[in-house]
Amino acid sequence: MKVNGKVIVVTGAGGGVGRELVLNLLKKGASVAAVDMDKKRLAETEKLANNKEKLSTHICNITKKDEIAIVLKEVIDKFGVVDGLINNAGIIQPFVDVKDLTDAQINKVMDVNFFGTLNMIQAFLPLLLERPEGHILNVSSMGGFFPFPGQSIYGASKAAIKLLTEGLYAELIKTNVNVTIVFPGAIATDIAKNSDVKMGAAEPKESEKPAMKMTEADDCAEQIIKGMEKNKFQIYVGKDSKMMKFMYRMSPKRAIKFISKMMAGMNQ
Repeated sequence: MKVNGKVIVVTGAGGGVGRELVLNLLKKGASVAAVDMDKKRLAETEKLANNKEKLSTHICNITKKDEIAIVLKEVIDKFGVVDGLINNAGIIQPFVDVKDLTDAQINKVMDVNFFGTLNMIQAFLPLLLERPEGHILNVSSMGGFFPFPGQSIYGASKAAIKLLTEGLYAELIKTNVNVTIVFPGAIATDIAKNSDVKMGAAEPKESEKPAMKMTEADDCAEQIIKGMEKNKFQIYVGKDSKMMKFMYRMSPKRAIKFISKMMAGMNQ
């Protein structure tokens, strides 16, 4: 779906990849409804965009269906229609083993990453089905197709997004709504800070660090939008994501051992 002239809802728009998605879409001629629960960060996105005609901002906790219903009404009031939905919002867990996580920490990750995405889809899909062409794009993670030590619940939430998206693709294959799943690798954002997660004090040794650099948020956003415009089913962002996809398919156990070594020292 070409984004020029389309109305697209983006979650997690207050910073990182979400903010860059908003700016990229506006640059390409789309109108954007930017959704985030952080009022200050969302205001910063609005200031950077400087486009009141084609941008609307909405404070919303996507785990709350009543708040999403308000956003939906606000978007329709401003733009009249919705052509696309990008579910980008997500958080990570503390870098600890499953046995050391509290129920509250587990539920928070699942609520935001999985149920928040599901809530948005259920709310906006009926509107997308009314359009000549619609698109749902869900951001999973490299951790959604193979496990990261100390991020097992995060990975489970992103794996759930993977299967949810693939199921949606099957359900919508004969409709006007296209579906895309994105697997970003390591992206240079403040996701740990925004998730209230402290990184481990010990850093991996230089010899143990991956040679590949993190993908910049604006580059990630550009790759996502390009893939969306080509109606790609899967998008792997970053050399690390593409490499781990290959390694995991070749030998799951070897891939897990490799990443465990790379992640040494990250756990608190």
